[in-house]
Amino acid sequence: MKKILFLLISISLFISCTTTKTTAQQTNNTTQNTPVGKQISLEDIWSKGTFRTQRLGGFHSMNNGDYYVVVNNRGANLDKYSYKTLEKVETIISTNNLSGINSLYDYTFSEAENKLIIGTETEQIFRHSSRGIYYVYDLVSKKLTKISDNKIQEPTLSPDENKVAFMYANNIYYKDLKTNTTKQITFDGEKNKIINGITDWVYEEEFAFVRAFDWNGNSDKLAYIRFDETNVPEFSMDMFGSDLYQTQQVFKYPKAGEKNAEVSLHLYNLQTQNNQKVELGNQQQYYIPRIEWTKQANTLCVTTLNRHQNNLNLLFVDGNSLQSSLILNEKDTAYVDVTDNLTFLDDNSFIWTSEKDGFNHIYHYNNTGKLINQVTKGNWEVTNYYGYDKKTARIYYQSTEDGSINRSISTIALDGTSQQKLSSKIGSNSAAFSNSFNYYINTFSSAETPTIYTLNEAKTGKEIKVIKENSAVKKLVSSYNLGKKEFSTITTKDGTYNMWMIKPANFDATKKHPLFMFQYSGPGSQSVANRWNGANDYWHYMLSQKGYIVVCVDGRGTGFKGRDFKKVTQKELGKYEIEDQIEAAKELGKRNYIDESRIGIWGWSYGGYMSSLAITKGADTFKTAIAVAPVTSWRFYDTIYTERYMQTPQENASGYDDNSPINFTHLLKGNYLLVHGSGDDNVHVQNTMRMINALVKANKQFDMLIYPDRSHGIYSTRNDRLHLYKKMTTFIEDNL
Repeated sequence: MKKILFLLISISLFISCTTTKTTAQQTNNTTQNTPVGKQISLEDIWSKGTFRTQRLGGFHSMNNGDYYVVVNNRGANLDKYSYKTLEKVETIISTNNLSGINSLYDYTFSEAENKLIIGTETEQIFRHSSRGIYYVYDLVSKKLTKISDNKIQEPTLSPDENKVAFMYANNIYYKDLKTNTTKQITFDGEKNKIINGITDWVYEEEFAFVRAFDWNGNSDKLAYIRFDETNVPEFSMDMFGSDLYQTQQVFKYPKAGEKNAEVSLHLYNLQTQNNQKVELGNQQQYYIPRIEWTKQANTLCVTTLNRHQNNLNLLFVDGNSLQSSLILNEKDTAYVDVTDNLTFLDDNSFIWTSEKDGFNHIYHYNNTGKLINQVTKGNWEVTNYYGYDKKTARIYYQSTEDGSINRSISTIALDGTSQQKLSSKIGSNSAAFSNSFNYYINTFSSAETPTIYTLNEAKTGKEIKVIKENSAVKKLVSSYNLGKKEFSTITTKDGTYNMWMIKPANFDATKKHPLFMFQYSGPGSQSVANRWNGANDYWHYMLSQKGYIVVCVDGRGTGFKGRDFKKVTQKELGKYEIEDQIEAAKELGKRNYIDESRIGIWGWSYGGYMSSLAITKGADTFKTAIAVAPVTSWRFYDTIYTERYMQTPQENASGYDDNSPINFTHLLKGNYLLVHGSGDDNVHVQNTMRMINALVKANKQFDMLIYPDRSHGIYSTRNDRLHLYKKMTTFIEDNL
């Protein structure tokens, strides 16, 4: 399960000519006067987008020199820029010179950057996957070559730039660009049965990768993973569309405790045309979440993981003998995270991140898996690994050294000495480094400062130039009737947790206010972060203008405060998280300015699961709850995500049932709104339907809104979010 990423849309506001009394104020015994001034409307947030922040378009750091490329002119040009001057050097490609290509948004360079792949007519499959018509463009000869007449997936150029591998109809092919011939490598691919070189639904969703094949350094071998889905149960969704009869989408979806695809590793030799299965023996385990060729062209690194996901192996496989050797084993009593931080150095030693000392840090191992040293240390977390500069033997990374709600950029020597913080502003910093590590573009924001993009010197962090900033948005927002997002902590009987609070701009501490809580609460997540506003923030500000106090608390199980804080929820998802939301609400209710009889809560996905528990298990505390796309029983969710934290239902039945809101509907007292998209391939609408059955059985009244054919994000048409938030706003005004 991935946290829903809401659009980062800034808002436009209108001048209200008359003072309006809101529901929150009307039902308050000590009615407040709403200030005359700019008031947020839902249309400002979800329709107009007039005041959205300026963003730096997606760019790619080039391997050769201090340059980056950006797609400009509405997708028509791919332009090359200098990091040093930020000036355009040249237009690499223009669609004016490319027959049949209208946009360059979908492009990928080869490693040597003499060729690139351009995609057109792309169509989304699932969260990360798509298919389309693809071309190879030779930057030297200016020749454009169509890879296939079919819509294909994941075309990837070989390191020598002479071949491109791709997947079509669940089989792997490669095209020889010199001879213009295409060769099929696998022949057993079949929908909902066998997939070669592309991940299945659950791998894509939970291990966050799609391309399950990789070229070796000599461009003469292809390693790939084969998925046998034959015995994986099928899930089906009716798609209502606009025709007389609905259609049905059917795909393999392994729910907790059910069979996963059987995965195997294979190696195809282009010279001998042999396609062999790689036998990993006892080290194979259950999952293969990553494969990657190392700096040694004939050595493949394979990651394997057991079903409980608490025992991870790194294996080296010899590309000739196919013999494997265990290089690194990492275990955890809970689970081991799979990341993309593995980096091989020229001597095939490697950099790895791990929580084994209690916090996520960087480690350096030699080419046999022997630990050389722990590079970073401290009671803080490395949150992003940016890379290694072999010229200076330095590592660049992002961390929580400035506090768990902030992000800073730092550098450190490979031997763990000479640590240096590069960022200077407190808030959320992220970096995009040039390939040479001479420069980086820093992206900074905080709750007080809209996003600023600056060019910085990598050696010292010195700011060279402001690239783009949003002072106009800051000035505009400062003229609104908005309270301040205040960061603090809240202490309950179970611990101390990060919190933010938004009070009405005209806050009067002598008066009682209704409290509305927002949270996500999923394992390793973070909702209390010092960053600029997203669309939901503006909705929360809008509610504060109506007299509500809005609060967010990151309780136990959330991230960036150490391994133990995050993994305490193991085998009992929902137990500690809902205890913390209930206890936080009780503590807040003790404050003189909060009406403890009018506390509401809402959330999406995992957050919807939590708000469903709040209105049932916490029925004596919460008056109102909104659950959007909620999990209502972990028995309905997929294997990889659920079993990582819960093991299987067969092993841990009580863990699944003791914190399923379906089993506590009889406790419901307050107002409950259920929202779901019927086309949600992630958290199936089955969750809501089973919750409804339980509510009906318990003779409990509730409100419901189903969005036909909408996926997990409920964002298929322009008005979806506007409609949804109108519904939720009205529900809050009527019931809290």
